[in-house]
Amino acid sequence: MEALFNVFFSLVELLSALRNLVISLVLVVIPWLPLLAWIGYWSLGVNWSKAFPVIRRGGILGIILLMLVSVLVWGAVSPPEGGSHYFLGLTVSNYTGKFIYVTLLTCIALLCGSAQLSGSFGRFASFPEESADEDQHDSAHAH
Repeated sequence: MEALFNVFFSLVELLSALRNLVISLVLVVIPWLPLLAWIGYWSLGVNWSKAFPVIRRGGILGIILLMLVSVLVWGAVSPPEGGSHYFLGLTVSNYTGKFIYVTLLTCIALLCGSAQLSGSFGRFASFPEESADEDQHDSAHAH
């Protein structure tokens, strides 16, 4: 009977340790969820095979303008405490820090597109091709 109690007690301790491990992992991941969502969206939610030709034909100018507007609005709406950001031991002003953040987020998005176009995601980032019939059907309803 005592052996059965020891097994049960060991099982309870194991489940408690697993629960503590899961809680610790969740607490580590929660602050990174916005960045993980950003990476997930740009990796799996955007059809880069359609977006890249648009970017190549001049859409990069739109991206750069959106970046600059984002820096200006974000810098005006949410200045950091103390008035400056700290990067790798350097102190940078509000707008410079926001520019660094926006540039990093844009680079991450473009790297996600590069990974998708290389086929790294396999079937997880496959988008169905639109047929010519669907294009004609859509244009018929547009008139």
